[in-house]
Amino acid sequence: MGKVDPAKVCSLKPKKKCCKSSKRCVRCPVVIHRMRKLDTSEMSKKELDKALKKARAA
Repeated sequence: MGKVDPAKVCSLKPKKKCCKSSKRCVRCPVVIHRMRKLDTSEMSKKELDKALKKARAA
C-alpha cells in the first residue's frame, strides 16, 4: 500500500477484523474510526500527520 495521505484515511474501507498490533495498520477499523471523529478538513498537513500517528498508537 505504501505511504497513505492522512486526509484520505477516513475514506478507506476498513479491514474485517482489528489487528491489535503495537502500531496499528492504516486500514484498521479502530484507526479509521478515530480519524473520522476528527475534523480533518480544517487541519494542516503537519497536524494530520500527528493525528494519524496518535490514532495508530496502541
